[in-house]
Amino acid sequence: MSDTQNQANADGYYQRHIFFCLNERPNGEDCCALHGAKAGFDHCKRRVKEEGLAGKGQVRVNKAGCLDRCAGGPVAVVYPEAVWYTFIDDSDIDEIVESHLKNGKVVERLVLPDNVGR
Repeated sequence: MSDTQNQANADGYYQRHIFFCLNERPNGEDCCALHGAKAGFDHCKRRVKEEGLAGKGQVRVNKAGCLDRCAGGPVAVVYPEAVWYTFIDDSDIDEIVESHLKNGKVVERLVLPDNVGR
């Protein structure tokens, strides 16, 4: 294995993952799907690609099932930092992409408080 491959393995395949809860509850309970989660996911995926951030060693945008923080929905979480976000619209997603995913700076105004759960 080359030094570059060893470094990639030590650091992980991606620098950051962002997971969007896209869960939809069939019983009518409140869920992220009812609050525009899919639109947020789609917009984030598009912006990450446009910014050239997608791919090995960079950012991966993933769908997730229930993340059990429905009361703050829609929610997304960025790893490895484990920063939980809530968002309203495309401009919030743009800010997360630019500030956190691109530059590593947490968007404090969108951070989901720790006491918000299901």
